[in-house]
Amino acid sequence: MTMKTILVPIEESDGLDAILHTALLTAKLFGSYIEGLYYQPTAASAMMVAGEGLVVTTPELVESVEQQDRDRREQVHKQFKEFMADNNIPLGEPQLPQNTPQANWVEEESPNSEIVGGRSRVFDLTVVARPKKGANIAAMSILEAALFEGGKPILIAPPNSPTKLDEHIAIAWNGSTETARTIAFSMPFINRAKKVTIITIEDFGVPGPSAQALAGQLERNGIEIDLDYKHVDRSKESPGKVFLDEAKQIGSDLLVKGAYTQSRIRQMIFGGATDYILWNSEIPVLMAN
Repeated sequence: MTMKTILVPIEESDGLDAILHTALLTAKLFGSYIEGLYYQPTAASAMMVAGEGLVVTTPELVESVEQQDRDRREQVHKQFKEFMADNNIPLGEPQLPQNTPQANWVEEESPNSEIVGGRSRVFDLTVVARPKKGANIAAMSILEAALFEGGKPILIAPPNSPTKLDEHIAIAWNGSTETARTIAFSMPFINRAKKVTIITIEDFGVPGPSAQALAGQLERNGIEIDLDYKHVDRSKESPGKVFLDEAKQIGSDLLVKGAYTQSRIRQMIFGGATDYILWNSEIPVLMAN
């Protein structure tokens, strides 16, 4: 198991550089192919609302929106090409055998971000931006499409570009099926790590195996790394905050966390560990659902 194919959905945002750096770090670890995916509307659908719900589309408005789309596409394409050139990554159709990082730019027509979920099904990993307060809603739409429709793991890039991914990995363990599946997806990283820390929180999670049982399973898979067990008293803190605070305290450079053990709607209303981590993590997070 490895991470030889990486999808990077491209959108115009301040976080694009951090996304590309996170993808490149992964590609250097595994000799991966990076595909930059830019999707655009199938047709301009600029509309103006007049009166009581009357929708009006004018040729001038359509042309204006189309020009904005072209400008945006050209800008992010230029940034993608310059980033790869600066890092000596060849651009073009992937060549086999694939032992060193390669990259390519792909454009697809799609009315929305659903194309991301579909395309990510044939990639080992999709790298997306961590959503930021007040940022373009497109970032969250891309993340959700990859997480819920892709069937594969996502790697969430923090606002600031990381420098490493395989020194010290933290696992946010809650006994759940989602986290077990995420750990399975993350084994290429775990197998390379020098240290793994399993973080558990007192009275938090679902009925399931203990951290010690998880550690035993990893050891039986031949992972020759140090394993620490953290049993953290969350007191009145949010579980998501405890996981992030502990990961920061131990100096981990990647957090492995299953997504939405509870109903996603319930977490959106009442808060939850996944939502807190999505909006606040300062280190890369590998998630799966």
